[in-house]
Amino acid sequence: MIIDHHPFQVNRNGHLEIGGMDTLELAKKYGTPLYVYDVSIIRQNARAFVNTFKEMNVKAKVAYASKAFSTIAMLQVAKQENLCLDVISEGELYTALKADFPRERIHMHGNNKSHQEIKMAIENNIGCIVIDNLLDIKLIEEELTRQNKTIDVLLRVTPGIELKTHQYIMTGNEDSKFGFNLQNGQAKEAFNLLNQHDTINLKGLHCHIGSQIFETEGFRVAIDILFDELSNWYSEYDFIPEVLNLGGGFGIRYTKEDEPLPHSDYVRVSVDAVKKHSEALQIPMPEIWIEPGRSIVGNAGITLYTIGAIKNIPGVREYVSVDGGMTDNIRPALYQAKFEAVIANNPNAKVTNEVSIAGKACESGDMLIWDLPVPKINYGDILAVFSTGAYSYSMASHYNRLPNAAVVFVEDGVDKLVVEREKFEDVVKNDLSYE
Repeated sequence: MIIDHHPFQVNRNGHLEIGGMDTLELAKKYGTPLYVYDVSIIRQNARAFVNTFKEMNVKAKVAYASKAFSTIAMLQVAKQENLCLDVISEGELYTALKADFPRERIHMHGNNKSHQEIKMAIENNIGCIVIDNLLDIKLIEEELTRQNKTIDVLLRVTPGIELKTHQYIMTGNEDSKFGFNLQNGQAKEAFNLLNQHDTINLKGLHCHIGSQIFETEGFRVAIDILFDELSNWYSEYDFIPEVLNLGGGFGIRYTKEDEPLPHSDYVRVSVDAVKKHSEALQIPMPEIWIEPGRSIVGNAGITLYTIGAIKNIPGVREYVSVDGGMTDNIRPALYQAKFEAVIANNPNAKVTNEVSIAGKACESGDMLIWDLPVPKINYGDILAVFSTGAYSYSMASHYNRLPNAAVVFVEDGVDKLVVEREKFEDVVKNDLSYE
């Protein structure tokens, strides 16, 4: 039986199964909290984007946004799927290099790149830097001169679109810490600095309009706005973009209220819009880049917890505590994000109660799920929370000095530990004595 809205099944023992593996066996073998990823779903999601571009016979690059979930093993899977890669820090770039990711397929982002990050990127001959501000240009110029190199760049611009999304993940509107504004002339100023530059090769534009987007209209409108500017640059300077990067933000299903579109829908609408404008402008169609992150790994991951204390407040609610929480999944506390979960011991058991899942951190706000329908729950049961593959491990903390959870990949009935569970020695390894 397939779990409603989520790509996992119940096995012959009546237990939740992921990637052909019994979740109870995984919890017993590796302990909890435990992040588990079905690698086959990661591959399916990646190929849905890549294959649609191929079917439409369009030059394109699909770059995995590694901020969603970056480990050596994950980047090796991205490499196997011939994806490109976005990084925004030395740490993410270092992880990519450790994974032996092809350097020419790495793109560096960031609204406040340090000199060291730019130096590291250029030293390692990455494929592209996305310029976010005027300081980027200055630091890149200096480092290229020092290393006697050239590099390809994209200019990140904000098209001024406001989407119905949480304000903290709304990145394409006019008031944003990211990119050059198209409305007030900042983008034109940056373009003038880069056009015909001796060492910086301006390949085109980049924009990102938001996250958890469940429609395609925003992308079409953004493309219209980008071409309004590009048509001016073409008529004034004969500038023809080689690349148009439309970012990511493609929505996934967290709960039954979410209605994400097929990945191919976003691709088709974007390709059609870029093609229409290119033909109208009578220029070659630029290569289209996109940057899916959450939509590649989000629904491929679950988190397993062990049920601990159960507290019933008559007439109010029943709290069910687990051995993790905001330290391994900050999104409910930070974004009021909603998740669905089942008791992995028996996902098909009759629902008899409604409980709220509490984390173990010493914070009233450490609540993973409010009002979750469940069967009878017992101490020691295993809770499986769905769609935790993005921004859970990558945003984990050591609050209350809790060690970071382990990560396991499963594929075709085989499990592999890809991130070890931290030990207490790891938590204190950077502490120094004051005695």
